[in-house]
Amino acid sequence: MRNLRGVYIIWYRDVLRFWRDKLRMVGAMALPLLFLVVFGAGLTKWVDLGEDVSFAKFMFPGVIGMSVLMSSFMSGVSIVWDREFGFLKEVLVAPVNRAAVAGGKTLGGATIATAQGTLILLLSPLIGIDLSPSLVLKLIPIIFLVACVFGALGITIASRIKSMEGFQVVMNMLMMPMIFLSGVFFPVSDLPGWMSVVVKLNPVSYGIAAIRGAFLQSMPEVDAGSFSLVLFGHQMSVLEDMLIVVSFGVLMIVLAMWSLSVQE
Repeated sequence: MRNLRGVYIIWYRDVLRFWRDKLRMVGAMALPLLFLVVFGAGLTKWVDLGEDVSFAKFMFPGVIGMSVLMSSFMSGVSIVWDREFGFLKEVLVAPVNRAAVAGGKTLGGATIATAQGTLILLLSPLIGIDLSPSLVLKLIPIIFLVACVFGALGITIASRIKSMEGFQVVMNMLMMPMIFLSGVFFPVSDLPGWMSVVVKLNPVSYGIAAIRGAFLQSMPEVDAGSFSLVLFGHQMSVLEDMLIVVSFGVLMIVLAMWSLSVQE
């Protein structure tokens, strides 16, 4: 019970800090919308995907995934911030299991990222995607799981970094390649050999593919399978994509718990 209360308090603190920071809330929405407007609206007439789907509709699920990824990964910055101000030491000496600290931080970051992804999801009708209740109920659990996985990744990395500047450097070094090599902005079929390998090794690719697959399955005029990942000659389903994401997430959560457990 004590550990569950510890998870709740850490989760509540991170969510409350985000809710009170209105500038952060606006900024978190600005970048995905910029990509959607500039790339989606600007390139739709020039990009032919060979399917009855516009480039904006293709990219929209990727923009949601990108927003969730960046927001959940950024949750790790609170670890660095708390360390610099001495709060992390107080948390780690509290009479709760350090796994509860990792769990609370992961859930806090995932909740914030899911809220941001859901806000962008509500803009679907603006680009011609019908937003049915069944689609929303299908997407929110996928978004939350993806957010948990990459929130745990951010916490694992942040727990080993001593400064805000160092975390920002690592974030940019990891996030940009992971985003651009995950199929956010282009189909992952017919890529050059080396790039196809990198895309399939990138765990973000499977999260993006799951979100996009759920979207495209709601469009009867589109063959959703034409944009899915192919692994060892097998065309991946949304469920199989999520199984890979969850497997990676279990590893990241275990590493996050271990990393915090050896903190001094």
